[in-house]
Amino acid sequence: MKNLQLLTQSVTVLDQRGPTDAPVTALTLDSRQAGPGTVFFALRGTAADGHQFIQKAVERGATVVVCEELPAELNPATSYVQVADSAEAMALMAAEFYGHPSRQLQLVGITGTNGKTTCATMLHKLFRELGYHCGLLSTVQNQINEQVIPSTHTTPDAIRLNELLAQMLRAGCTHVFIEVSSHAVVQHRVTGLHFAGGVFTNLSHDHLDYHGTFDAYLKAKKGFFDMLPKSGFALSNADDKRGAVMLQNVAGRRELYSLRGHGEFRARLLENAVHGLHLEIEGREVQFRLIGVFNAYNLLAIYGTAVLLGEDPTEVLTVLSGLTSAPGRFEPVVSEKARITGIVDYAHTPDALENVLQTLADIRQPSQQIITIVGCGGNRDGAKRPEMARLAAVLSDRAVLTSDNPRFEDPNDILAQMQTGVPAAALGKVLTIADRREAIKTAVALAQPGDIVLVAGKGHETYQEIKGIKNDFDDKQVLIELFALLGK
Repeated sequence: MKNLQLLTQSVTVLDQRGPTDAPVTALTLDSRQAGPGTVFFALRGTAADGHQFIQKAVERGATVVVCEELPAELNPATSYVQVADSAEAMALMAAEFYGHPSRQLQLVGITGTNGKTTCATMLHKLFRELGYHCGLLSTVQNQINEQVIPSTHTTPDAIRLNELLAQMLRAGCTHVFIEVSSHAVVQHRVTGLHFAGGVFTNLSHDHLDYHGTFDAYLKAKKGFFDMLPKSGFALSNADDKRGAVMLQNVAGRRELYSLRGHGEFRARLLENAVHGLHLEIEGREVQFRLIGVFNAYNLLAIYGTAVLLGEDPTEVLTVLSGLTSAPGRFEPVVSEKARITGIVDYAHTPDALENVLQTLADIRQPSQQIITIVGCGGNRDGAKRPEMARLAAVLSDRAVLTSDNPRFEDPNDILAQMQTGVPAAALGKVLTIADRREAIKTAVALAQPGDIVLVAGKGHETYQEIKGIKNDFDDKQVLIELFALLGK
């Protein structure tokens, strides 16, 4: 149990009504979970405004209401705290409520458009192999050591995030690796946390439906580095044109990693083949199980992070060489009879799709066709749809445009937008099939022995979201089933 006065000590309070010493036993942003001893935070979201639910929270017995506008009618038994930003106040109060667990952990955040999940997941695997108790907060799943906790957001809300960090601390964790999305920064989900370090992977076209402009998206990513403490480190990709920007005015230690020679952590690509990457990292030649230049960058970021956390470079490379990537990240599935290689990948941005297709082009044999299945999510940035289709058409031998998570949009409208990006010269090798299973089935049917079938866009996801309902759909399992059904 905590006291309201204690919880608000780091919050700028504009006005406060009601008891100032109210006892607090729980925090929530959902009025349905409000009750005696609860603080209800009225957040302004994209879909709803929490201020509309203040009365419901009070009726359920909420002890405290934190809001940006005081309601017209106040319950004398309820404490009301008015602030400029409810989300920021929630983050600061959540950190206080759970005893600031991040201050007792080596918390490392990874941000960027692509590579966050791979880096966070592999850092967790690496530090487990090095003998540490550690936590993972990622798009795919949250983990406390080997215990898996389902994930619903790239970065949880501030209450859940601090609760998980406290749970990790109680489990003996010393290190936690977390994906930090641009939404999380803008929505104050990571405000109030103490980071040992931050890592920047890359920046490309994504989430403009939310941020509005690329500059706003860039500013959101930069906001994470601006909050890093003087005691922390910032590790950035020198080969990304925004890499240096991330380090500007950072209070703590600033480091760069690079495949092109400029940076504290450098690597040279010796071979990129179907069996893995061969890199020279700071004079040591190492063979890795991951494939693709984009993974060479991920591996270098992971290596740099581990060294900055005080680990022995040679031991890090030895362990890292044997690790696999995160689920749904360039994940291979080979058919039994025809030895067709299926690749399941989360690539859902133009940059990520281009990276995957370029990697496949680099490692394939001259006789192998690349057949790509790709869609674009509904109620998301529409500007990338033509470009995704263009890349699939130009960089593949055959392409099938299909549905991803249409959400509340008509899949055919999304596909029509995608089709506008297909060059006239490539129209003959592009099919459009709205049903995702049928699209994958068609691609598998077209594949000849030894060909490569890329199923892009959903990766680790085990559902397809249509009209607000999440239907069971796992690209990897569907691919395995269709290989068997078609005798491939």
